[in-house]
Amino acid sequence: MEKIQRKATKMIPELRNLSYERRLQRLELISLEQRRLRGQLIETFKYLNGLNNVTLEGLFDRDGNVRTRNNGQKLLLRNFKTSQAMNFFSVKIAATWNQLPENTISVGTVNTFKNRLDKFWITNPPVLHPNNSMSLTP
Repeated sequence: MEKIQRKATKMIPELRNLSYERRLQRLELISLEQRRLRGQLIETFKYLNGLNNVTLEGLFDRDGNVRTRNNGQKLLLRNFKTSQAMNFFSVKIAATWNQLPENTISVGTVNTFKNRLDKFWITNPPVLHPNNSMSLTP
């Protein structure tokens, strides 16, 4: 899918010679990887706030350490011995979720969360790493 988006953005004559990232910026679009991460963060928000009809006992473990500064809903990062476990949704999203500021995640509605996440990403865009994981810029 990302290849299709790359090709489609090259079809615009005045953007043809720009890099893919620059074309996305000019068109005010985000990459498909970023869109996927955004969707995962929205689902995480819903799970943690009980806004969906799914019981997910044990999907996420909250970090009870209140001595460190965090966003108030910090998720516990688990260590696994196999690389397969690193692909679990709850494992992949925890580190990124923990990087979000409190004013982004401590809201009452999904739409407010989306709007604040989008605003946060303007100054802290997600970065795709070679292992296909994403994190937020410091």
